[in-house]
Amino acid sequence: MSHPGFPGFKDGKQPLIPIPAEFFSDLLPQIDHFGELQITLYAFWVLARREGTFRYMSKTEMATDERLMLALAVPEIDAHSALEEALERAVTRGTLLHVGVELDQGVEDFYFVNSAKGRAAVAAVEKGEWSPSGDPLTPLSLVVERPNVYTLYEQNIGPLTPMLAERLREAESQYPAEWIEEAIGIAVENNVRKWRYIEAILESWEQRGKDEREDRGDSEKARRRYIQGKLADYWDS
Repeated sequence: MSHPGFPGFKDGKQPLIPIPAEFFSDLLPQIDHFGELQITLYAFWVLARREGTFRYMSKTEMATDERLMLALAVPEIDAHSALEEALERAVTRGTLLHVGVELDQGVEDFYFVNSAKGRAAVAAVEKGEWSPSGDPLTPLSLVVERPNVYTLYEQNIGPLTPMLAERLREAESQYPAEWIEEAIGIAVENNVRKWRYIEAILESWEQRGKDEREDRGDSEKARRRYIQGKLADYWDS
């Protein structure tokens, strides 16, 4: 069966799909299975069009995408088996992260790109911080009462890197969420948007006792102490 040739890209401005540079430098040379390559590129395409802090896709929606299933099908294996194998390979390689979630209709498989946000999302699923939303397009909903530390950081300080995400994860396990939120607020107020400065505040509270600060309730005194005291070393670092 012959297929028509590709007529070329359209004129005018076209939407672009962001793909991490590591895909070309580190990941692409390792991929030796065409189905795995297809599902990896498909994930970048689908998730780039999603909205929200955490983006994911389900196996059900992939299995009902006629274009994807047609592309995956080969004479030796049916499309659904090809999808299973492609996903398994991508998860095994570490490109995609997989979690199973109990929904009303049974267990559904969800996939996230293995990025800092993807890892944070999977951790939230495992902690039970996601629940069914009832929306077929976005069936999972994050139900934490306050923004998690990754969202707080990106909204107030700057973009996350994998190294920063790891340090945030460690801080989240070491300090109360309210401390981290308040320390980020102090950094924003003092216009010192650096994680090391926030970390120094948390360390100071842990060592001295947060509720024993003599400047409690005096925001101006607190501001001067953080700027002029021992934390001043992190002001310009």
